[in-house]
Amino acid sequence: MTPIPMSLPFDSVDLPADAVEVGRIGDAWGVKGWFKVLAFSSQPEALFSSRQWYLQPTDRGPRPFEGTRLMRIRESKEHSGGVVAMAHDVDDRDVAQSLRGTRIFVRRSSFPSTDSEEFYWVDLIGLDVVNREGESLGRVSELIQNAAQAVLVMQYTVGDKQMERMIPFVAAHVDAVDLAGKRITVNWQADY
Repeated sequence: MTPIPMSLPFDSVDLPADAVEVGRIGDAWGVKGWFKVLAFSSQPEALFSSRQWYLQPTDRGPRPFEGTRLMRIRESKEHSGGVVAMAHDVDDRDVAQSLRGTRIFVRRSSFPSTDSEEFYWVDLIGLDVVNREGESLGRVSELIQNAAQAVLVMQYTVGDKQMERMIPFVAAHVDAVDLAGKRITVNWQADY
């Protein structure tokens, strides 16, 4: 078991209001302080676009720190189908290994911009979904990826019972996404 350093070289900070969890630190990679990153996305552009990662301790196992810490990234890159990174002030394998399991957050404002028909999942969560007739179908609680496409998962209430509805997030069913209006319009009926 790798000993946990008494103090880490990262400033203690508040987690920004627009922070989004994008992955976790995996094992150390090499001997010079590099570490593997377990990205939550198969296209981890947010990790590559930000040079400031906000860290919070793992839920399980040794906790090398408490609260939120700011890690300044020297370099992050794709390697063998995954992501590896190196931070300022992390110069050896022991410090990198002690961070294993640490949660990584990035400011939403540092994400790369998207095309007009592309959306980050985090931006869709919380949007109201209505059909072409204006009937409310629920509010997006999460998105899941199946073998064919992404799927909107919505929560709605019938009487006093919480229900769940799923709609494929594809052009055949999604007419419009209005991020500013916090609304998604779909070609879908409540009884589907």
